[in-house]
Amino acid sequence: MYPELMIIPMREELVRAGINETRTAEDVDAALAQPGTTLLVVNSICGCAAGKMRPGVRLALANSANLPDHKITVFAGQDMEATAKARGYFEGNPPSSPAVAILRDGKLVYLMQRYVIEQATAQQIAGELVRAFDEFCAKATA
Repeated sequence: MYPELMIIPMREELVRAGINETRTAEDVDAALAQPGTTLLVVNSICGCAAGKMRPGVRLALANSANLPDHKITVFAGQDMEATAKARGYFEGNPPSSPAVAILRDGKLVYLMQRYVIEQATAQQIAGELVRAFDEFCAKATA
């Protein structure tokens, strides 16, 4: 684990974007028990991938007409139980830090893993997330 002081800016970057921190396994379960769509961001200290993922997520949230109903984050390597619980919802996918998931009614419908994030720019990550929001978070019209 890293000293908390060292990761505060990385936590705050997502919190300022309107994403709620879930720091315990109970927080994760409670958040994912809510009906609707939930963006779940596995934050990480990794500069190469997380340093592009966080801005990409912020850009997507600022530029999408179809936002998830709820937005939460866990911090890998820091909030161990919360991160393990969050990854438990990723249905057979290997652990990935960072990662960005969309769940509908607690069920995984989309997962962007580290290997995708590493090969993309923040703008490409944002574009892909906007596409995923449009596909999985759009509200049904009557």
